[in-house]
Amino acid sequence: TIDVLTGFKYIAEKMKGFEETKEHTFLFGYEESYGYLIGDFVRDKDAVQTCLLIAEVAAFYKKQGKNLYDGLQDIFETYGYYVEHLQSITLEGKDGTAQIQAILEDFRNNPPIELANVNVNVREDYAIQQRFVLASGAVEDIRLPKSNVLKYILDNGAWVCIRPSGTEPKIKFYYGVKEASLEESHAFIRKLQESIEKRLVTFSN
Repeated sequence: TIDVLTGFKYIAEKMKGFEETKEHTFLFGYEESYGYLIGDFVRDKDAVQTCLLIAEVAAFYKKQGKNLYDGLQDIFETYGYYVEHLQSITLEGKDGTAQIQAILEDFRNNPPIELANVNVNVREDYAIQQRFVLASGAVEDIRLPKSNVLKYILDNGAWVCIRPSGTEPKIKFYYGVKEASLEESHAFIRKLQESIEKRLVTFSN
């Protein structure tokens, strides 16, 4: 698995690199806005390919007397209940732009040491391309293009990522967790969101 910035242009960039170096074979790409790509003969998200793959997966489970939902539950039970959530906050106009920047700078200059009562283990700042491992004090390079993105990874593997929208007057908060049940995952997502919202109260006045 290789992480890239949001956008299929970054996925296509990797595909081109694999073709040139023969280092890897591209199999599947996706991004947070629900775009998917199977194979390297198209260089952007492709709903037709995705529908065909979903149909194939549905046929696979039907032979077992299951539907897609049943198959998803099997995956959750095997690997854990992964849940992600996106919270977008709209802040329009000149004041909104300044507010978005102020929020990002506050999180950058005063990073949280815990969220939802769980310690932050790793802090990533894509603007300076560095990853800070808090327990050891190690500083590692992030080999991705510079971007105004912050990410906090907790001791339990949950994470929060913050970035401004590139096309709308919004600041976006992404949450990701994995727990032993779907209910526990949703509950911890809510706790993370509440932790962030408490911090944002100071910017609403």
